[in-house]
Amino acid sequence: MTRKTFLKRLFQLSVIGAFPILYSWRIEPFWLEFVERKLPVKNLPEALEGKILMQISDLHVGNRFDWNFLIESFQKAKDFKPDFVVYTGDFVNHGSAEDHFHLEKVMNHAVMGKLATFGILGNHDYGPRWENVKSSEKTCEILENYGITMLNNAQQESHGLNFIGFEDLWSPNFDPLQVMKAYNPSIANIVLCHNPDVCDKNVWNGYQGWILSGHTHGGQCRIPGIITPILPVKNKNYVSGEIDLKDGRMLYINRALGHSFQVRFMVRPEITVFTLTQG
Repeated sequence: MTRKTFLKRLFQLSVIGAFPILYSWRIEPFWLEFVERKLPVKNLPEALEGKILMQISDLHVGNRFDWNFLIESFQKAKDFKPDFVVYTGDFVNHGSAEDHFHLEKVMNHAVMGKLATFGILGNHDYGPRWENVKSSEKTCEILENYGITMLNNAQQESHGLNFIGFEDLWSPNFDPLQVMKAYNPSIANIVLCHNPDVCDKNVWNGYQGWILSGHTHGGQCRIPGIITPILPVKNKNYVSGEIDLKDGRMLYINRALGHSFQVRFMVRPEITVFTLTQG
C-alpha cells in the first residue's frame, strides 16, 4: 500500500467513524417526532370523543443545548390545535436563576390547550440533588403566570376529564396518597407522573387508567433490543412508549423534547399527540 493510498483510506475511516458522533450530537437531538396515537379513556364524556390531548415532557431549559429548538417545536405543535396540553416535568435543567430566566423566554411561546393546560414538576425542577423547594416554587410561579395549572399532589377536572398530578418521586414533596385517597373511579381520570418508577409503589388506591410519564428520555441513546446504557429508573422495563401494567393501568412514557445532554441516538425527541376515545 502506498503512502497516498494509506492516507486516503485513513481519511475515509475517520469520516465514517465521525459520522455517528456528529449525527448523535448535531442531527438527532433536533429531529422532532410527533407521535400520534389514540388514548382510550374509561368514562370519557361523549363530548370529548376525538379531542386532542398533547403531552410535552422534559424541556430541560438550561445551558446544555440551544433551547430555541423548544420554541421552534412549540410553533410546530400549535398546528395540531390541541384541546388539552399536559407538561410532565423537568422544565429546567439545574433550577438556577439563569434557567428560570430562560424558561420565561421559552414559555412565552408555550403550547396551550383550547380547553385546559396542566403541568407537574420533575426532579430537575428541584435543582441540585432534587431538594431545592424554592427552585420548584419559582418554576411553578413562572408556569402559572403563563396560564399553566400546576398539579402538585392535586387533581382538577376540566370538561368532564379529571387530571391527577403527582409531585416528583425524588423530591421532598412526593406524597401521591394525598391526592389518590380521593380517587373517584366513576369519572374519567388521567394521572400525570414524571417518574414511571412510581408505578411500582403502593400508592394507587385501586386506580385503573392511563399514567402519562417522562423522565427516561427513552434512554437518549440506545440500540433497541440490544442496549440502553443510560436509563434513570429502577425498573428497566420503563424505557418509552406504551406499557401495559397488567392490572388495569396503562403507562405511556414520553421520550422527552429537550435533553439533559445534547446527545441522542435512535431516540428522537418526542411530542405525543393523543386522540381521546371512549375506553
